[in-house]
Amino acid sequence: MYLAYCLMLLALMIFGGTHAFADGLTPESAGYRQIKALDEKLFQAYNSCDLATLSALVDENLEFYHDKGGLSVGKENFIASIKNNICHKVRRELVAPSLQVYPLENYGAIELGEHTFCNMAETPVCKAETNGIGKFFMLWQKQGEQYRLTRVVSYDHLSDWQRKAPAKP
Repeated sequence: MYLAYCLMLLALMIFGGTHAFADGLTPESAGYRQIKALDEKLFQAYNSCDLATLSALVDENLEFYHDKGGLSVGKENFIASIKNNICHKVRRELVAPSLQVYPLENYGAIELGEHTFCNMAETPVCKAETNGIGKFFMLWQKQGEQYRLTRVVSYDHLSDWQRKAPAKP
């Protein structure tokens, strides 16, 4: 019992005491709601081709890692890629139950989840046969009173039908 108490005390000291448990980042927590609101703002801009809003949310030195496209560095490259490849062609939707948010001490927050991408050039209505689904990891840095997106890892992109296909023996 004494050993368990010492280990718990050590864990609290290592992980910052009550900070490890403060604002558990449940959907009801302020930190979760703040990052979810940033996600909504970012992708409303993405979906409507509002490049000015996108630009304001992204750090100058953004690193964007994509499993199909590789690494892109810098806000300018990111905005150009959205303008040339995404605007009015693709719509992103968050898979709401998948959203997870974790505080990152002295930096900001980590956002994880899944999202779908609808090919608007192919059809104006999202369909399971044409949707793409992927996973993402985004790093938000608090810069003054504002958060900016500094790193994105977007991976495991498949179409819905590929993801739902039975595994081959």
